[in-house]
Amino acid sequence: MNAHINVAGDHQGGDQLNNNYRPVVPNDRAVLEMSNMDPASSSSPPILKSIKVASQKHMEVNMGVNGPKSEHKLELFGISLVNILGLKSMTGEIFQSPSSPREGEDVPNYGRPHPNDIKLGTMMGVFVPCLQNIMGIIYYIRFTWIVGMAGIGESLLLVAFCGLCTFLTAISLSAIATNGAMKGGGPYYLIGRALGPEVGVSIGLCFFLGNAVAGSLYVLGAVETFLKAVPAAGIFRETVTKVNGTTAAEPIETPSSHDLQIYGIVITILLCFIVFGGVKMINRVAPAFLIPVLFSVFCIFVGTFSAHKDYPATGITGLSLESFRENWSSDYQFTNNAGIPDPEGKVYWNFNALVGLFFPAVTGIMAGSNRSASLKDTQRSIPVGTLAASLTTTLLYIISVLFFGALATRDKLLTDRMLTATVAWPFPAIVYLGIILSTLGAALQSLTGAPRLLAAISNDDILPILNYFKVADGDEPHVATLFTAFLCICCVIIGNLDLITPTITMFFLLCYAGVNLSCFLLDLLDAPSWRPRWKFHHWSLSLLGASMCILIMFLISWSFTIVSLALASLIYKYVSIKGKAGDWGDGFKSAYFQLALRSLRSLGASQVHPKNWYPIPLIYCRPWGKLPENVPCHPKLADFANCMKKKGRGMSIFVSILDGDYLERVEDAKTACKQLATYIDYKSCEGVAEIVVAPSMTEGFRGIVQTMGLGNLKPNIVVMRYPEIWRRENLTEIPANFVGIINDCIVANKAVVIVKGLDEWPNEYQKQFGTIDLYWIVRDGGLMLLLSQLLLTKASFESCKIQVFCIAEEDSDSEALKTDVKKFLYDLRMQAEVIVITMKSERAEAVACKRIPKRRSNSLHELSSLPRTKHIQRLGWFPVLVIST
Repeated sequence: MNAHINVAGDHQGGDQLNNNYRPVVPNDRAVLEMSNMDPASSSSPPILKSIKVASQKHMEVNMGVNGPKSEHKLELFGISLVNILGLKSMTGEIFQSPSSPREGEDVPNYGRPHPNDIKLGTMMGVFVPCLQNIMGIIYYIRFTWIVGMAGIGESLLLVAFCGLCTFLTAISLSAIATNGAMKGGGPYYLIGRALGPEVGVSIGLCFFLGNAVAGSLYVLGAVETFLKAVPAAGIFRETVTKVNGTTAAEPIETPSSHDLQIYGIVITILLCFIVFGGVKMINRVAPAFLIPVLFSVFCIFVGTFSAHKDYPATGITGLSLESFRENWSSDYQFTNNAGIPDPEGKVYWNFNALVGLFFPAVTGIMAGSNRSASLKDTQRSIPVGTLAASLTTTLLYIISVLFFGALATRDKLLTDRMLTATVAWPFPAIVYLGIILSTLGAALQSLTGAPRLLAAISNDDILPILNYFKVADGDEPHVATLFTAFLCICCVIIGNLDLITPTITMFFLLCYAGVNLSCFLLDLLDAPSWRPRWKFHHWSLSLLGASMCILIMFLISWSFTIVSLALASLIYKYVSIKGKAGDWGDGFKSAYFQLALRSLRSLGASQVHPKNWYPIPLIYCRPWGKLPENVPCHPKLADFANCMKKKGRGMSIFVSILDGDYLERVEDAKTACKQLATYIDYKSCEGVAEIVVAPSMTEGFRGIVQTMGLGNLKPNIVVMRYPEIWRRENLTEIPANFVGIINDCIVANKAVVIVKGLDEWPNEYQKQFGTIDLYWIVRDGGLMLLLSQLLLTKASFESCKIQVFCIAEEDSDSEALKTDVKKFLYDLRMQAEVIVITMKSERAEAVACKRIPKRRSNSLHELSSLPRTKHIQRLGWFPVLVIST
C-alpha cells in the first residue's frame, strides 16, 4: 500500500491535459464566430451580426475532444460566450438561477419556467401582504387607548420611534435584496448569505416560529371579535359577575375558551385549504380580505369628521381644539387587567410598556420578502412594495393620532376600547368586519410566508432533520404548510398565549436586527461583490436600525429578550455541531479576510518581539516509508504538532511534495490538498494544508522553505519525522535527502525539530507520568526549554516534571553552574530540576565541536541575557533538535 499522498503509477500528461483543455486555433468555431462581429470603435461596444442558439428541445450533443458540447455558436474553452458577454437576454434563452450557491456551483440549472408557475408583481406580491400584516387588531381596539394614555405628543413620538425602526430595516432589506438574485426564504436568505449559515438558520427558524405562532394569535383575535359582535354564535356561554372584586349590576357574558378553540381550529383549517390552493388562490382571496379593511378605515375617518359633542356617544366631542390641547400631554396611571383606569390596579403603564404594546402594529414588513420565490422581479418589488407599505401605515398612524386626540375626552379614550366602532359611519358593524378580515388576512399571510421560509431553510440542506420539508423549484411547500398549520392549531388549543406573545415580538425584532446587521456588515466591508441597485442606504443607518431593534427588545421585556436570545443561541449551537458546512461567501468571512490583511500589514516586515513570538511549525508530512491508504500524514505527527502550541492556539502549516510536472499533476495536487485538509480537521489541528509539485523532493522543499508564508507569518520551525527506515531497508537516497533538508533549513534560518520514535508518541488521551529530560549542551537548549513548557500545557503531560541536564568540566564549580542555571530558569518563569554532569575538558570540547554553531533565533532572545562565565558559554538554542520518545 502506497503511503505517499501522490498516486503511484504512470500518467500520460499530454492526453490528460488534452482531455481538459483545448487551445484556440485559427479555424476554431469561436474564432470564426467572433470574426463575424462588425468592427467598432473603442468607445462603442462591438455589435454581433447574428447569434444562433439552439433551443433546449432541439439541442444536439456531440462527443468530441472536449467531451459533451451543445449547439451554442459562441463557445470558448468549453464555456459559452453568450454567458460571458451577458447576452442571455438577447438570445431569448431563459436562465434560472440556482436556489443556493452550492446547488449551482457545478452544473447551472438551465431551462424555461414551468408554464403553471405564477409570478407576482409589486402590488400583489409585496405591498398587499405587507399592508395586511401591518394593519391589525391593535389599530382598531388599542390605538385610541394608547393615545389617551400617552397623549398626542408622546403617541406621535411612539409612532415615529417604532416606524423609524421598521423603516430603517426596510432600507437595509432593500439594499440586500437588490444586491444580486434573491431566492426563496426572504430574510433567511438575506441573513444567511450575509452572516453565515449558522446565524441565518438560527434567526430564520426563530422567525418561522414567530410567524407560525402569530398566525394563531390572529385567528384567536378574529374569533374573539366575532363572538363579541355576535354572542348568539357561541356554543358555550361564560358569564362574569364580579369586576375588580365588586359585583356587577348585570352579568357580563364573555367568549368561552372552548368556543375560541373550536372556531379557531375550523378557521385555521379553512385558511390552510386556501394556502394549499397556491399563489393563484391566494391572489384571488387576498383582495377580499384587504378591501373591507381599507373600507372600514375610511368609515372610521368619515365618522370622525361627522361626529360632534356627545354624538354618537357620551364623551365624544368631535374634532375639537380644546380636546386636542387637553389630550396633548401624557397621563400614565395604574389600570386593571382590562386596561380600565383603577388606582388600585396592579398594572402601571409608561412609555416603555406602550412600546411593547404598540410595536406589533408596525411589524409585517417581511411579508413580501417571505414569498420572494414567487415574485417576478425581487430587486424591484421588494424595495418599492416594502417601503411603500411601511410609509403608508406610518402616515396612517400619525394622522390617526391627531384625529383621535381631538375626537374625545381622555376618559372616553381610556374606557371605550371599541371607540373606532363607536364613531364609525354608518354603523359599528363595519369596524367589527374590518377587525375580523384584517386579522384573518394577517393569519393568511403568516400561513403563506412561514411554510415558504421553512422550505427555503430545508432546501439549503444545512440541517438534515429538515429534509422532510424540501420542495422542488416552483412547487408548493405542502408538507411545510401542514407543519405550520399543526403548530398554529396547537397554539389555538392552548388558547392563553399571554406568555408567548412577547416572545413572538422578540423573534420579529431579532430578525429585523439580523437584516440591519447584515447590511451594516456588507456596507462597511464594501467588498467588490457589494453593488446593490438600491443606492439610498448607508452603514450608519443600518447600525442605527440594529441598535433600535435591540433597544426595543429590552424596553419591552428584558426577560423575554434573554429567552429569545437564548433560544437563538441554542439553535446556532445545534447548527454549528450538527449542520453541514456551507460556504456562501458570507460577510463574516469577508470581515476575517479584511482583518487578516490589516493585521498582516500592521505586523510589517520587522522582526517579532520575543514577547509576541509564537511557534509557527511547518509540518513536513511526506513520509519516509509507507502509510495506510487515504492517510496523508503520520497520525502522531499531527498530535505532536498540536503539542507545540499553547492550549492549541496558533497556526501550523502541513506540507507535502508530489514528484512530477506541475501541468501534468495539478489535479492530483488539488485532490491531495483536499485530502490533507480533511485529515487536519479530523485531527483537530489548527492549520492549513499545502501541496507542492516539483521535479524532486529536494527542489520542492527548497521552494517551500523560501516562499511559504507571508511577512512575519512565515514558519519558524520545521518539524519532520526521523527516517528510521533507511537503516532497515539499506536505502541510500533517504539519508541524502534528509541531510539536504536540514541544510536548507539552516540556510533559511529555520529551527528543525526531528522526532525519533514517533510511533510511540502518546495521544491526547494517554496520561503521562515521570519526567521530561532536557540535555542542555553548549549552545543548545532554548527551543527545548520552550517545547517542554508547551508540553506541560497539555492534559496528557501536565503531571510530568522537567529535568535539565547541564555539562560542566571537571575542574569547574558545578554548584555555581547549577545556581546560575536555576536563577536563569527562574527569571524565565520556568520550573525545572537542574542536574549537572561533569566531564573531562577534552570530552566536553569534543561534544561541543560536534554541534555546528548557528545564529540565535530572535524568538528566544531572552536566553541571551545570561552573561558569559567560566561555566557557561552564552547560552542559546541550537536550531536542530532530535526528540526521542
